[in-house]
Amino acid sequence: MITIVNYGMGNCGSVRNMLKRIGVQAEIASDIEAIKKAKKIILPGVGSFDAAMNRIDDLGLREVLDTKALKEKIPVLGICLGMQLLTRRSAEGVLDGLNWVAAETIKFEPGENSLKVPHMGWNLSRKVQSHDLTSSFGPDTRFYFVHSFYVEMSNEAHVLACTHYGYDFASVITNGDNIFGAQFHPEKSHSYGMRFLESFSKI
Repeated sequence: MITIVNYGMGNCGSVRNMLKRIGVQAEIASDIEAIKKAKKIILPGVGSFDAAMNRIDDLGLREVLDTKALKEKIPVLGICLGMQLLTRRSAEGVLDGLNWVAAETIKFEPGENSLKVPHMGWNLSRKVQSHDLTSSFGPDTRFYFVHSFYVEMSNEAHVLACTHYGYDFASVITNGDNIFGAQFHPEKSHSYGMRFLESFSKI
């Protein structure tokens, strides 16, 4: 069973439906007692960094999430904004993040490449570290992205996959243990997303 944390800023239903399609049981929970029982957690996210951290704090979820991720060390997957919340802080706001991974969230800058921001649409994700989470990745593995910010890891060894958009950025990360992040939306990424979520369900 995977617990999808609902703090009011994620497409929880879409994630649950995708898990259902691959035969993985999942529940959506915002109740502290339900989250205490979680064996695996997905932290989705759509919107702004500070608003998301405020919602987590307002709902009193910070302590239970810290306990599950850092003390019990159950597998945790942050998706899109949920991945950015795993970091120390974001250039998008002023609040501290969950600080579960040694990383900062920074903004795409158009620069000389004249990038369109946000980065939106399908793009390749290239495996750079061998890991069970990225075991399904091949040369054509692609996912659906919608984001204006990306994660810069302090330890490059904790980048599991990269995507190129003007320059390379981390599209799958880990803290080196039980915590993972995906900058893309696996729930919108058809068969590639299904295989990715199936890999997470087996960790």
